[in-house]
Amino acid sequence: MKFSKHLIAAAFTGLWTLSTFAQNVAVTNAWARATVHGQKATGAFMVITAKDSAKLVAASTPVAGITEIHEMKMDKDVMRMSAVPVLELPAGKAVELRPGGYHVMLMDLKNPLADKSNIPLTLTFEDAKGQKSLLEVQVPVRAMTATTTHKH
Repeated sequence: MKFSKHLIAAAFTGLWTLSTFAQNVAVTNAWARATVHGQKATGAFMVITAKDSAKLVAASTPVAGITEIHEMKMDKDVMRMSAVPVLELPAGKAVELRPGGYHVMLMDLKNPLADKSNIPLTLTFEDAKGQKSLLEVQVPVRAMTATTTHKH
């Protein structure tokens, strides 16, 4: 197999771009809600801050058959949840994914998510130039009860 110098240089430049872009996005305070036997969906929450304007365009995890970015909002007197194609990440502004707001929805769970375990979550970002990058986050799973509040 013959590779041109330009093709190899382009491949290395692409890797560098992805690595550099991933460093421009910070994910903090990540957690996912634990599930009980038979429960097929849960949410993952976090704070995402991008140095430069970007978009969260996808998420995936091996623990769920379907992973989507969702938004919950009031529509008259009804709380509605729906998938969103992208989540805008304004430059330098922390965007909180939280219960009752934007979150990553994990559906068709393959097994219950146990309290005090961790799950891998791969986030796909797109920068202003359309360049995509992946960032894998280890997300702690936490049991939540009616009296439990999540604080960081």
